[in-house]
Amino acid sequence: MASEIAKVRERGFGRRVGPGRRPALLVVDLTRAFTAPETSLGADMAPAIDETNRLLDAAHAAGIPVHLSTIAYDDPSTQSGVWRDKITGLDALILGSEGVDQDPRLRRAPSDRILVKRFASCFFGTTLADDLRAGGVDTLIIAGCTTSGCVRASAVDACSHGFRTIVAREATADRLQDAHAQSLIDIDLKYGDVMPVDDIVAYLGEMHAVA
Repeated sequence: MASEIAKVRERGFGRRVGPGRRPALLVVDLTRAFTAPETSLGADMAPAIDETNRLLDAAHAAGIPVHLSTIAYDDPSTQSGVWRDKITGLDALILGSEGVDQDPRLRRAPSDRILVKRFASCFFGTTLADDLRAGGVDTLIIAGCTTSGCVRASAVDACSHGFRTIVAREATADRLQDAHAQSLIDIDLKYGDVMPVDDIVAYLGEMHAVA
């Protein structure tokens, strides 16, 4: 695999985009339905939550915008389309239910914004792109779950909308480790930079020091 990746990089894939000057943090779907291993949609996300908290702390200290997403429906049978035919667990994601709440372990701030979506990408059918542009954001740091699903879809759309896209390696998680690893490779080669949380925290720390 490493040699195959190296050959692809030699052909011009995986160039570094780098963070810009006006970042925002997006925490994708670290909600109770996804972070409780006993639920049909869930898995053990504890390590990713710990790393996401480091990003949240750094983002709050730097004063940058923070968005946290959740998937929720008034009526999944009419609002989730054919996606519901693939994933029966979507039926549990009802607005106002415990499953769509952010995981209580996340160190949120009152200024953090909650984004409600119906599909994988945090951009599809939402005002996220407009909200980021209105704030002058040029860089989107992404954490959360699942790497192969909503994180990847959001990273692809962030790139498509012209944002420098940074995915926090240790702050993402998936139900399947192979899918997680391959999705990080795909994102890093084609859509954004997959960076260690340590490096992202250092970048945000530099912003805080200048502010």
